[in-house]
Amino acid sequence: MQEDAADERSGAEDESTDEERSLADRVEEYDADLGEAVADLEAQIEDLEAQVDETEARADDLESRLKRKQADFQNYKKRAEKRQEEIEERATEDLVARLAPVRNDLVRALDQDEDVDIRDGVESTLDAFDRVLDEEGVTVIDPAPGDDVDPVRHQVMMRTESDHPEGTIVDVYRPGYEMAGTVIQEAQVTVSDGD
Repeated sequence: MQEDAADERSGAEDESTDEERSLADRVEEYDADLGEAVADLEAQIEDLEAQVDETEARADDLESRLKRKQADFQNYKKRAEKRQEEIEERATEDLVARLAPVRNDLVRALDQDEDVDIRDGVESTLDAFDRVLDEEGVTVIDPAPGDDVDPVRHQVMMRTESDHPEGTIVDVYRPGYEMAGTVIQEAQVTVSDGD
């Protein structure tokens, strides 16, 4: 009986040892699987960290390039504004250079003796002045009596009795000027009240 009990114990021990070995094998296998999973995760982390570093480097590069482009654009704007100012100054210089001789002619006309007829000289000077205005694209607004009033181009100074139809121009006090479709100065006119 002791033998049977010893055999049973030995058999139980063998089963227990087999179970322990089987459990140990499974734990070892599980550890190996976990080790591989951890190694895979570490490799993925390294790849992701490398991607993050690359993305940060690219973002820094793009930010730096954007700042340079913004600075270049600001410099371009300043140069363009300066160039525009120079063009405007040159345009004004050109206009003054063309008007100066006209002024000189008027000064010479006024320097004449009082008994000298200067009408021809003044008319010639006016023609020269009108040529300069024409070259600049300036047209004179000089409506004729009987024309309809244009509120954009004409400034009504007063209404007067006239043979002209009501609301039409009777007389022009001062001509107006227009440049590139924009009224620079309205013509001052009197208008008929139709009585």
